[in-house]
Amino acid sequence: MRQTLFITLAFGTLILMATTILTNNSSAAAHTRSALSLECEQNHPVKVTKGGKLEHARILWDFFFNKPAYTRPTGKIPVQRVTGEELQNAPNGTVYRLGHSTVLLKLDDAFWLTDPIFSDRASPLRFFGPERFHAPPISIAELPPIKAVIISHDHYDHLDHDSIMQLAGKVECFLTPLGVGDILTSWGLPAAKVRQLDWWQGTDVGGVRLVATPAQHFSGRGFFDRNRTQWASWVILASDRRLFFSGDSGYFDGFQKIGAAYGPFDLTMLEAGAYDANWPAVHMQPEETIQAHIDLKGQRLLPIHNGTFDLSMHSWHDPFDRAVALGEAHHIPVLTPKMGEPVSMLSTQHSQQWWGSVDSITGPEEIRGEGQPAAGSI
Repeated sequence: MRQTLFITLAFGTLILMATTILTNNSSAAAHTRSALSLECEQNHPVKVTKGGKLEHARILWDFFFNKPAYTRPTGKIPVQRVTGEELQNAPNGTVYRLGHSTVLLKLDDAFWLTDPIFSDRASPLRFFGPERFHAPPISIAELPPIKAVIISHDHYDHLDHDSIMQLAGKVECFLTPLGVGDILTSWGLPAAKVRQLDWWQGTDVGGVRLVATPAQHFSGRGFFDRNRTQWASWVILASDRRLFFSGDSGYFDGFQKIGAAYGPFDLTMLEAGAYDANWPAVHMQPEETIQAHIDLKGQRLLPIHNGTFDLSMHSWHDPFDRAVALGEAHHIPVLTPKMGEPVSMLSTQHSQQWWGSVDSITGPEEIRGEGQPAAGSI
Protein backbone atom coordinates (compact mmCIF):
# COMPACT_ATOMS: atom_id res chain seq x y z
CA MET A 1 0.00 0.00 0.00
CA ARG A 2 2.77 2.43 0.93
CA GLN A 3 4.68 1.64 -2.25
CA THR A 4 1.57 2.14 -4.42
CA LEU A 5 0.86 5.47 -2.74
CA PHE A 6 4.47 6.57 -3.22
CA ILE A 7 4.49 5.65 -6.91
CA THR A 8 1.13 7.38 -7.47
CA LEU A 9 2.40 10.52 -5.76
CA ALA A 10 5.65 10.41 -7.72
CA PHE A 11 3.92 10.09 -11.08
CA GLY A 12 1.42 12.79 -10.12
CA THR A 13 4.30 15.10 -9.32
CA LEU A 14 6.01 14.30 -12.63
CA ILE A 15 2.78 15.05 -14.52
CA LEU A 16 2.47 18.37 -12.71
CA MET A 17 6.11 19.08 -13.43
CA ALA A 18 5.56 18.33 -17.12
CA THR A 19 2.60 20.72 -17.24
CA THR A 20 4.65 23.43 -15.54
CA ILE A 21 7.57 22.95 -17.91
CA LEU A 22 5.34 23.10 -20.98
CA THR A 23 3.70 26.27 -19.70
CA ASN A 24 7.13 27.72 -18.95
CA ASN A 25 8.23 27.19 -22.54
CA SER A 26 5.05 27.96 -24.48
CA SER A 27 5.97 31.61 -25.01
CA ALA A 28 9.44 30.85 -26.34
CA ALA A 29 8.62 28.63 -29.28
CA ALA A 30 10.87 30.15 -31.93
CA HIS A 31 14.18 28.83 -30.68
CA THR A 32 17.06 28.38 -33.09
CA ARG A 33 20.44 26.79 -33.54
CA SER A 34 23.17 27.46 -36.04
CA ALA A 35 24.05 25.31 -39.04
CA LEU A 36 27.44 24.76 -37.40
CA SER A 37 26.07 23.04 -34.30
CA LEU A 38 23.41 21.15 -36.28
CA GLU A 39 26.10 19.81 -38.61
CA CYS A 40 28.19 18.80 -35.60
CA GLU A 41 25.23 16.94 -34.11
CA GLN A 42 24.51 15.20 -37.40
CA ASN A 43 28.11 14.08 -37.95
CA HIS A 44 28.89 13.31 -34.31
CA PRO A 45 25.58 12.46 -32.57
CA VAL A 46 25.75 12.51 -28.78
CA LYS A 47 23.55 10.24 -26.69
CA VAL A 48 22.41 11.63 -23.37
CA THR A 49 22.52 8.19 -21.75
CA LYS A 50 23.74 4.75 -22.69
CA GLY A 51 21.41 2.20 -24.24
CA GLY A 52 17.95 2.48 -25.74
CA LYS A 53 14.67 3.82 -24.40
CA LEU A 54 14.19 1.08 -21.82
CA GLU A 55 17.69 1.58 -20.46
CA HIS A 56 17.13 5.34 -20.42
CA ALA A 57 13.93 4.81 -18.42
CA ARG A 58 15.77 2.55 -15.96
CA ILE A 59 18.50 5.15 -15.48
CA LEU A 60 15.90 7.85 -14.81
CA TRP A 61 14.08 5.60 -12.33
CA ASP A 62 17.30 4.94 -10.43
CA PHE A 63 18.16 8.64 -10.50
CA PHE A 64 14.86 9.67 -8.93
CA PHE A 65 14.08 6.73 -6.66
CA ASN A 66 17.28 4.72 -5.97
CA LYS A 67 19.80 7.41 -5.03
CA PRO A 68 22.57 6.42 -2.62
CA ALA A 69 22.53 8.29 0.69
CA TYR A 70 26.00 9.76 0.21
CA THR A 71 25.04 11.97 -2.75
CA ARG A 72 24.07 14.69 -0.24
CA PRO A 73 26.20 15.94 2.68
CA THR A 74 25.03 15.05 6.17
CA GLY A 75 26.74 18.10 7.66
CA LYS A 76 26.80 21.78 6.78
CA ILE A 77 28.69 23.07 3.74
CA PRO A 78 30.89 25.96 4.94
CA VAL A 79 29.91 29.22 3.27
CA GLN A 80 31.94 32.42 3.61
CA ARG A 81 29.64 35.41 3.44
CA VAL A 82 30.40 38.05 0.83
CA THR A 83 29.42 41.71 1.17
CA GLY A 84 29.03 44.40 -1.44
CA GLU A 85 31.73 46.46 0.27
CA GLU A 86 34.16 43.56 0.09
CA LEU A 87 33.49 43.14 -3.61
CA GLN A 88 34.09 46.81 -4.34
CA ASN A 89 37.41 46.66 -2.48
CA ALA A 90 38.56 43.41 -4.07
CA PRO A 91 41.40 43.63 -6.59
CA ASN A 92 40.89 42.86 -10.24
CA GLY A 93 41.46 39.20 -10.95
CA THR A 94 39.46 37.99 -7.94
CA VAL A 95 37.06 35.08 -8.35
CA TYR A 96 34.24 33.93 -6.05
CA ARG A 97 32.45 30.59 -6.32
CA LEU A 98 28.84 31.23 -5.31
CA GLY A 99 27.69 27.66 -5.87
CA HIS A 100 27.31 25.07 -8.64
CA SER A 101 28.44 26.81 -11.87
CA THR A 102 27.74 30.32 -10.59
CA VAL A 103 31.03 32.21 -10.46
CA LEU A 104 31.49 35.93 -9.81
CA LEU A 105 34.52 37.46 -11.53
CA LYS A 106 36.10 40.87 -11.06
CA LEU A 107 37.79 41.95 -14.27
CA ASP A 108 38.79 45.40 -15.47
CA ASP A 109 36.99 47.12 -12.56
CA ALA A 110 33.68 45.41 -13.37
CA PHE A 111 31.82 42.28 -12.30
CA TRP A 112 30.86 39.31 -14.46
CA LEU A 113 28.59 36.42 -13.46
CA THR A 114 28.33 32.93 -14.96
CA ASP A 115 25.18 30.75 -15.02
CA PRO A 116 23.49 32.42 -12.04
CA ILE A 117 21.26 30.25 -9.87
CA PHE A 118 20.36 31.65 -6.44
CA SER A 119 17.12 29.69 -6.03
CA ASP A 120 16.57 26.91 -3.51
CA ARG A 121 15.98 24.31 -6.24
CA ALA A 122 17.32 23.64 -9.72
CA SER A 123 13.83 22.96 -11.01
CA PRO A 124 10.79 24.63 -12.58
CA LEU A 125 8.91 23.78 -9.36
CA ARG A 126 9.47 25.29 -5.93
CA PHE A 127 8.61 22.06 -4.09
CA PHE A 128 10.22 19.37 -6.26
CA GLY A 129 13.66 18.86 -7.78
CA PRO A 130 17.30 19.10 -6.65
CA GLU A 131 17.59 21.24 -3.52
CA ARG A 132 20.61 23.37 -2.57
CA PHE A 133 23.12 22.06 -0.03
CA HIS A 134 23.96 25.59 1.10
CA ALA A 135 22.75 29.18 0.94
CA PRO A 136 24.31 31.56 -1.62
CA PRO A 137 27.25 33.50 -0.10
CA ILE A 138 25.57 36.75 -1.15
CA SER A 139 22.03 37.66 -2.13
CA ILE A 140 21.14 39.15 -5.49
CA ALA A 141 20.05 42.34 -3.73
CA GLU A 142 23.54 42.73 -2.25
CA LEU A 143 25.39 42.25 -5.54
CA PRO A 144 26.96 45.28 -7.18
CA PRO A 145 26.06 46.23 -10.77
CA ILE A 146 26.99 43.38 -13.11
CA LYS A 147 28.62 44.18 -16.44
CA ALA A 148 27.49 40.90 -18.05
CA VAL A 149 25.82 37.61 -17.18
CA ILE A 150 27.31 34.75 -19.19
CA ILE A 151 24.94 31.81 -19.81
CA SER A 152 26.10 28.45 -21.16
CA HIS A 153 22.77 26.71 -21.91
CA ASP A 154 19.13 26.47 -20.91
CA HIS A 155 19.05 23.64 -18.33
CA TYR A 156 17.42 24.57 -15.03
CA ASP A 157 20.65 24.35 -13.02
CA HIS A 158 22.22 26.95 -15.36
CA LEU A 159 19.31 29.12 -16.51
CA ASP A 160 17.10 29.96 -13.52
CA HIS A 161 14.05 32.13 -14.21
CA ASP A 162 13.75 33.73 -10.77
CA SER A 163 17.46 34.57 -10.57
CA ILE A 164 17.48 36.10 -14.06
CA MET A 165 14.43 38.23 -13.37
CA GLN A 166 15.83 39.53 -10.08
CA LEU A 167 19.18 40.28 -11.74
CA ALA A 168 17.66 42.01 -14.76
CA GLY A 169 17.72 45.52 -13.30
CA LYS A 170 21.39 45.48 -12.33
CA VAL A 171 22.87 43.72 -15.39
CA GLU A 172 24.11 45.65 -18.41
CA CYS A 173 24.23 42.71 -20.82
CA PHE A 174 23.19 39.03 -21.00
CA LEU A 175 25.35 36.84 -23.24
CA THR A 176 23.83 33.57 -24.45
CA PRO A 177 24.18 30.88 -27.11
CA LEU A 178 21.69 31.01 -29.97
CA GLY A 179 18.09 30.51 -28.93
CA VAL A 180 18.68 30.96 -25.21
CA GLY A 181 18.36 34.71 -25.61
CA ASP A 182 14.87 34.16 -27.05
CA ILE A 183 13.90 32.57 -23.74
CA LEU A 184 15.14 35.65 -21.86
CA THR A 185 13.20 38.06 -24.05
CA SER A 186 10.07 35.90 -23.74
CA TRP A 187 10.41 36.39 -19.96
CA GLY A 188 10.34 40.17 -20.49
CA LEU A 189 14.00 41.14 -20.68
CA PRO A 190 14.64 43.97 -23.15
CA ALA A 191 16.07 42.64 -26.40
CA ALA A 192 18.68 45.41 -26.31
CA LYS A 193 20.19 43.77 -23.21
CA VAL A 194 20.56 40.34 -24.81
CA ARG A 195 23.32 39.24 -27.18
CA GLN A 196 23.12 35.77 -28.77
CA LEU A 197 26.27 34.26 -30.22
CA ASP A 198 27.01 31.29 -32.45
CA TRP A 199 30.05 29.11 -31.79
CA TRP A 200 33.28 31.01 -32.51
CA GLN A 201 31.49 34.36 -32.58
CA GLY A 202 32.76 37.05 -30.23
CA THR A 203 31.62 40.36 -28.81
CA ASP A 204 33.13 43.13 -26.70
CA VAL A 205 31.57 44.29 -23.43
CA GLY A 206 33.28 47.02 -21.45
CA GLY A 207 36.63 46.31 -23.10
CA VAL A 208 36.48 42.56 -22.41
CA ARG A 209 36.30 40.17 -25.35
CA LEU A 210 33.91 37.21 -24.96
CA VAL A 211 33.75 34.34 -27.44
CA ALA A 212 31.14 31.58 -27.52
CA THR A 213 32.97 28.31 -28.17
CA PRO A 214 31.74 24.73 -28.74
CA ALA A 215 30.75 22.27 -26.03
CA GLN A 216 29.46 18.68 -26.16
CA HIS A 217 26.14 18.64 -24.38
CA PHE A 218 22.39 19.02 -25.06
CA SER A 219 19.58 21.43 -24.25
CA GLY A 220 15.90 21.56 -23.36
CA ARG A 221 13.61 22.76 -20.56
CA GLY A 222 10.67 20.47 -21.26
CA PHE A 223 9.70 17.16 -22.83
CA PHE A 224 9.28 18.45 -26.37
CA ASP A 225 12.05 21.01 -26.90
CA ARG A 226 15.17 18.80 -26.88
CA ASN A 227 18.13 20.49 -28.57
CA ARG A 228 16.18 23.43 -29.98
CA THR A 229 18.57 25.92 -28.39
CA GLN A 230 22.33 25.95 -28.59
CA TRP A 231 24.82 25.32 -25.77
CA ALA A 232 28.30 26.78 -25.50
CA SER A 233 31.45 27.22 -23.51
CA TRP A 234 32.99 30.69 -23.22
CA VAL A 235 36.37 32.32 -23.65
CA ILE A 236 36.79 35.49 -21.56
CA LEU A 237 39.65 37.81 -22.55
CA ALA A 238 40.20 40.78 -20.22
CA SER A 239 43.07 43.27 -20.42
CA ASP A 240 45.32 41.16 -18.19
CA ARG A 241 43.53 37.81 -17.72
CA ARG A 242 42.53 34.96 -20.01
CA LEU A 243 39.75 32.70 -18.70
CA PHE A 244 37.75 29.73 -19.93
CA PHE A 245 34.28 28.74 -18.67
CA SER A 246 33.09 25.30 -19.78
CA GLY A 247 29.41 25.38 -18.88
CA ASP A 248 28.42 21.72 -19.25
CA SER A 249 30.28 19.42 -21.61
CA GLY A 250 31.45 15.91 -22.15
CA TYR A 251 35.08 15.49 -23.12
CA PHE A 252 35.70 16.08 -26.84
CA ASP A 253 38.38 17.30 -29.25
CA GLY A 254 36.93 20.82 -29.15
CA PHE A 255 39.00 21.59 -26.05
CA GLN A 256 42.19 21.16 -28.07
CA LYS A 257 40.84 23.47 -30.79
CA ILE A 258 39.85 26.13 -28.25
CA GLY A 259 43.24 25.86 -26.54
CA ALA A 260 45.03 26.24 -29.89
CA ALA A 261 42.94 29.29 -30.82
CA TYR A 262 42.83 31.14 -27.48
CA GLY A 263 45.15 29.50 -24.96
CA PRO A 264 46.99 29.57 -22.72
CA PHE A 265 44.44 30.46 -20.04
CA ASP A 266 45.29 31.87 -16.63
CA LEU A 267 42.27 30.03 -15.20
CA THR A 268 39.94 27.34 -16.51
CA MET A 269 36.55 26.94 -14.82
CA LEU A 270 35.68 23.39 -15.83
CA GLU A 271 32.78 21.15 -14.89
CA ALA A 272 33.68 18.33 -12.50
CA GLY A 273 30.42 16.98 -11.13
CA ALA A 274 27.14 15.23 -12.09
CA TYR A 275 29.14 12.65 -14.04
CA ASP A 276 28.22 8.98 -14.30
CA ALA A 277 29.16 5.95 -16.39
CA ASN A 278 25.55 5.93 -17.68
CA TRP A 279 25.89 9.35 -19.34
CA PRO A 280 29.58 9.59 -20.34
CA ALA A 281 29.14 11.83 -23.39
CA VAL A 282 27.51 14.86 -21.73
CA HIS A 283 29.50 15.26 -18.49
CA MET A 284 33.20 14.72 -17.79
CA GLN A 285 34.73 12.39 -15.26
CA PRO A 286 37.41 14.22 -13.20
CA GLU A 287 40.14 12.53 -15.25
CA GLU A 288 38.61 14.06 -18.36
CA THR A 289 38.34 17.44 -16.65
CA ILE A 290 42.09 17.34 -16.04
CA GLN A 291 42.73 16.36 -19.66
CA ALA A 292 40.46 19.17 -20.90
CA HIS A 293 42.45 21.61 -18.76
CA ILE A 294 45.67 20.34 -20.36
CA ASP A 295 44.15 20.57 -23.86
CA LEU A 296 43.12 24.16 -23.15
CA LYS A 297 46.67 25.03 -22.03
CA GLY A 298 45.30 26.10 -18.67
CA GLN A 299 47.53 27.32 -15.85
CA ARG A 300 45.11 26.88 -12.91
CA LEU A 301 41.91 24.88 -12.62
CA LEU A 302 38.76 25.80 -10.71
CA PRO A 303 36.44 22.74 -10.70
CA ILE A 304 32.77 23.78 -10.85
CA HIS A 305 29.35 22.09 -11.22
CA ASN A 306 29.73 20.45 -7.81
CA GLY A 307 29.08 21.03 -4.11
CA THR A 308 25.60 22.60 -4.43
CA PHE A 309 23.07 20.21 -5.98
CA ASP A 310 22.56 16.45 -6.02
CA LEU A 311 22.61 15.68 -9.75
CA SER A 312 24.23 12.26 -10.02
CA MET A 313 24.94 8.99 -8.22
CA HIS A 314 28.47 9.77 -6.99
CA SER A 315 29.20 11.02 -3.50
CA TRP A 316 28.87 14.78 -3.16
CA HIS A 317 32.60 15.16 -2.33
CA ASP A 318 33.94 12.77 -5.00
CA PRO A 319 34.60 15.60 -7.53
CA PHE A 320 36.78 17.46 -5.00
CA ASP A 321 38.68 14.35 -3.88
CA ARG A 322 39.49 13.19 -7.38
CA ALA A 323 40.20 16.60 -8.95
CA VAL A 324 42.68 17.50 -6.21
CA ALA A 325 44.43 14.12 -6.33
CA LEU A 326 44.67 14.27 -10.12
CA GLY A 327 45.91 17.86 -9.99
CA GLU A 328 48.71 16.86 -7.65
CA ALA A 329 49.64 13.93 -9.89
CA HIS A 330 49.82 16.21 -12.94
CA HIS A 331 51.36 19.21 -11.12
CA ILE A 332 48.29 21.35 -11.85
CA PRO A 333 47.17 23.93 -9.27
CA VAL A 334 43.55 23.03 -8.45
CA LEU A 335 41.70 25.83 -6.67
CA THR A 336 39.02 24.65 -4.23
CA PRO A 337 37.93 27.70 -2.22
CA LYS A 338 34.97 27.54 0.14
CA MET A 339 31.79 28.92 -1.38
CA GLY A 340 32.16 32.69 -1.20
CA GLU A 341 35.86 32.66 -0.39
CA PRO A 342 37.83 35.09 -2.59
CA VAL A 343 40.73 33.65 -4.55
CA SER A 344 43.08 35.20 -7.07
CA MET A 345 42.93 33.96 -10.64
CA LEU A 346 46.72 33.77 -10.43
CA SER A 347 46.74 31.89 -7.12
CA THR A 348 49.34 29.20 -6.51
CA GLN A 349 47.98 28.22 -3.08
CA HIS A 350 47.53 24.58 -2.23
CA SER A 351 44.02 23.18 -2.26
CA GLN A 352 42.04 23.64 0.94
CA GLN A 353 40.26 20.36 1.60
CA TRP A 354 37.39 21.93 3.55
CA TRP A 355 35.00 19.19 2.48
CA GLY A 356 36.83 16.47 4.42
CA SER A 357 35.04 17.13 7.69
CA VAL A 358 31.69 18.41 6.39
CA ASP A 359 29.80 15.21 7.12
CA SER A 360 30.76 15.52 10.79
CA ILE A 361 30.03 19.25 11.08
CA THR A 362 26.90 20.16 13.05
CA GLY A 363 27.59 23.85 13.67
CA PRO A 364 26.42 26.98 11.82
CA GLU A 365 26.29 26.73 8.07
CA GLU A 366 28.02 30.02 7.39
CA ILE A 367 31.43 31.31 8.32
CA ARG A 368 30.98 35.02 8.99
CA GLY A 369 33.74 37.59 9.12
CA GLU A 370 33.84 40.48 11.51
CA GLY A 371 30.74 42.60 11.09
CA GLN A 372 29.26 40.51 8.25
CA PRO A 373 25.48 40.09 8.31
CA ALA A 374 23.58 36.85 8.13
CA ALA A 375 22.56 35.61 4.69
CA GLY A 376 19.56 37.40 3.24
CA SER A 377 16.95 36.09 0.86
CA ILE A 378 17.16 36.84 -2.80
